[in-house]
Amino acid sequence: MLDLRVTLGSLTLTNPVLAAAGTFGYGLEFAPAVRLERLGALVTKTLTRQPRDGNPPPRLVETPAGMLNSVGLSNVGLEPFLREKLQALRRIRVPVIVSVLGESPEELAGMVRQLDQADGAAAIEVNLSCPNFAKSQWPKAEGQRPEVGLRPPASGLRPVMVAQDADATFQMVSVACAQTRKPVIAKLTPDVTDLVPIAQAAERAGAAALTIGNTFAAMSIDPATRRSRLSTLTGGLSGPAIRPLAVYRVWYTAQSVAIPVIGLGGIVRAEDAVEFFCAGASAVAVGTAHFADPSAAVRVAEGLARYLRKHGMASVHDLRGAVNRG
Repeated sequence: MLDLRVTLGSLTLTNPVLAAAGTFGYGLEFAPAVRLERLGALVTKTLTRQPRDGNPPPRLVETPAGMLNSVGLSNVGLEPFLREKLQALRRIRVPVIVSVLGESPEELAGMVRQLDQADGAAAIEVNLSCPNFAKSQWPKAEGQRPEVGLRPPASGLRPVMVAQDADATFQMVSVACAQTRKPVIAKLTPDVTDLVPIAQAAERAGAAALTIGNTFAAMSIDPATRRSRLSTLTGGLSGPAIRPLAVYRVWYTAQSVAIPVIGLGGIVRAEDAVEFFCAGASAVAVGTAHFADPSAAVRVAEGLARYLRKHGMASVHDLRGAVNRG
């Protein structure tokens, strides 16, 4: 018999395919068209303490084999989510992983504490890596200390995200883990020279799993206007164009940590997911593909089951790290 179950800390999923944060709304929007119970889990769009409208348009640009976005974490805010969205999600038989971003350790602690008490949140993903949010984090008063892990950039350089700093990552994950008994998943950025020390910092801090990773910082310029196609100049690149980069980062990092890695980046077909499992991922998340096919994650999960049967494998664990076994 085929066994697709995987564990992320204390959370057991019936299959290892998740709907990634930011591309699946709150899950409820997809319920009329997608059998959500066929997902391993759904990850909500990232929530902040207060509601956010996000960045002004244009904030989505199609690119060759991908998409560039600068949405800027538009969301309803944590309390309306708990009061309205999560209550509705409880009626759907699928684990809900709530993605959150705190602008300071104290704010993150309070958000996680609320989620720990919330019925219906199976796990918490701490987003440490949104490239479209960091610019709003600089202190406004001269001489005020920046929030942990975020440093004002030198002229012309991009801001530093929490997940680009091992010490900041350790502090934020530690704060989150101290406030909950639920699994904490650290979402890291691929935009670093070396992911390993940052991943290991998250592991030492108590993370139950790692999400690797997020979008890559990128630009698209219109030759006719000689202006950026995004209102914010830069954005995050996702889609099949980044898959080889993402697979490499999962392979490189998974060898250096003992906790599960959730791989994502450009997964469209089951075979794409297989690449991540062979590289060492324990689970995968489907993101940008949902813009073209709302059922993409379910389709990948069903295709993965067919792949395993075709190749005589009883479990997805038979694939994990296969590339290192020769």
